[in-house]
Amino acid sequence: MSEILDSEYLLDVKGLTTYFDITEGIVARPIARVHAVEGVTFGIRPGETLSLVGESGCGKTTTGRTIIGLEKATSGEIRFEGKPVTLQSADERRTFCQKVQMIFQDPYSSLNPRMSIAETLSEPMRVHKLAGDREEIDQRIVDLMNKVNLPPEFVQRYPHEFSGGQRQRISIARALALDPRLIICDEAVSALDVTIKAQVINILMDLQEELKLSFLFISHDMATVERISHRVAVMYLGQIVEIGTREDIFENPTHSYTKKLLSAVPVADPRLRRTERSLEADEIPSATKDLTYEP
Repeated sequence: MSEILDSEYLLDVKGLTTYFDITEGIVARPIARVHAVEGVTFGIRPGETLSLVGESGCGKTTTGRTIIGLEKATSGEIRFEGKPVTLQSADERRTFCQKVQMIFQDPYSSLNPRMSIAETLSEPMRVHKLAGDREEIDQRIVDLMNKVNLPPEFVQRYPHEFSGGQRQRISIARALALDPRLIICDEAVSALDVTIKAQVINILMDLQEELKLSFLFISHDMATVERISHRVAVMYLGQIVEIGTREDIFENPTHSYTKKLLSAVPVADPRLRRTERSLEADEIPSATKDLTYEP
């Protein structure tokens, strides 16, 4: 697949860098710095799923959190719909958060246990003034429950009354409540068992086709990534070391780290293994650097 003009990207990230200082003492004096994200550049097209993959600590979750504004970028540029994203004003943040939503790994922690599902789904619509009277809100809630294959009568229940897979569907419905164009999925199915995971993945893919959604799909599960992705970016030590179409990454990987990730994917028939398993047990270098370190 050939590269396209930057103007055709829905989300365009250039040189994104996020550092965290390690401090000590009462005055919190910096003694070292974690280079969590280092010069990350990628774009996501309308209706496309770009997966960000890598082992724990590679910076993929921090990348997603920085894009949506939960972490502060040290440097770099984020553009959405062709416009720079700064999130410096309340109005800009409200507009951006309406169009870009995030689904977290643990749905129970991201849902208010004191709010019914009806309250959880209606709150964003009220805050952003996207619905009129109570009847319109109720109908919108029914539509959202149907989109994630949950019975509408469940809306009077509370998060603790649902299974993990059902709670994740509710999180998806809540993200859809604002009619976003991009959803960041941070390990959204990693805590689910195989059967429920497949069901949730199918829901996401159906929603993408129906609503023309874009996804930034953050995961360490290469098998899931292969199913849902259009393109894949591989992260290692805060940097993207390889990016390409799903076919390029899974059938013809070029970076040694990508090959190691693929070699760890279980394959029923050893003769069908894509790559030879590396016998090396290299220790992953630390992302913590001295304050004087220059990349």
